[in-house]
Amino acid sequence: MANAKALDKRRKSIRNIKKITRTMELIATARFKKAMDRATSANDYTRRITAVVSDLARAGLEVSHPLLDARPETNNAKILVLTGNRGLCGGYNGNALRQGIKSRESLQEEFKDVQTEVSGKRGVSGFKFRNIEIGESFLQFDDQPKFDEVKIIAERYLQEFITGKIDRLDVTYTKFETVARQKVVTETLLPLGKLEGADTPVSEEAKKGESIYEFLPSAESILEEVVPSSFKVKLFKCFLDAAVSEQIARMVAMKSATENANDMIKTLSRTYNRARQSQITGEIMEVIGGVEALSG
Repeated sequence: MANAKALDKRRKSIRNIKKITRTMELIATARFKKAMDRATSANDYTRRITAVVSDLARAGLEVSHPLLDARPETNNAKILVLTGNRGLCGGYNGNALRQGIKSRESLQEEFKDVQTEVSGKRGVSGFKFRNIEIGESFLQFDDQPKFDEVKIIAERYLQEFITGKIDRLDVTYTKFETVARQKVVTETLLPLGKLEGADTPVSEEAKKGESIYEFLPSAESILEEVVPSSFKVKLFKCFLDAAVSEQIARMVAMKSATENANDMIKTLSRTYNRARQSQITGEIMEVIGGVEALSG
């Protein structure tokens, strides 16, 4: 039978761990709610920009921009992998890392030069452990990525694409769909391709081939602003989705850890009670034996 004192010490240790995991679960829940609100707002903004360009295209106006067209010759590609700075979030970082490596290998079959950039300490460590060379790394993003910080990265990508340094940009991240569903995906952000998505709302005027907008000074000048802005918002949304998904993964992992701690405490309590009962019985028998020895 295990020692009762050792069992009690272990039970207290698990109770302390349970307090930590429960606290981390509550923190992740609070952060998740804030991150989800920001991601939802960004998603609405992205859809609205897409809807504007959709109306332009359906109204017969020519939508042309260097960021929309694929290159006739493609030699250079870049992939950005979004992971977290911290662990204790289940398979979140591992799944993103595996998908990023798989997508990188796929790009290497198609392009001569593939550059890899990583966001998050866990991703950087993972690539270095596998001896995969990475270029830029971003460690400043946490549960609330700021648009101004992402904008700097986006503008660099735009400049590299326009000047021909890269012909394609892919982003691997964990896409937030619902609280119960997140999946790791790799999306091509440059070239943007057609912005007139099939899931965008169509106005009655656009269906008739009429534009519901008046453009001053011209549609072309507005597109010069709208198309790059669309890319920046899409990249920002990738960071927001990744942040939300990380908090959900951490919330679920800490909840599971807390439940496991409860189960272990119950099991240890039963074992402790049996050990304590056995110890008390042994002590009583020793007292009885001592009394009998004195009586004899």
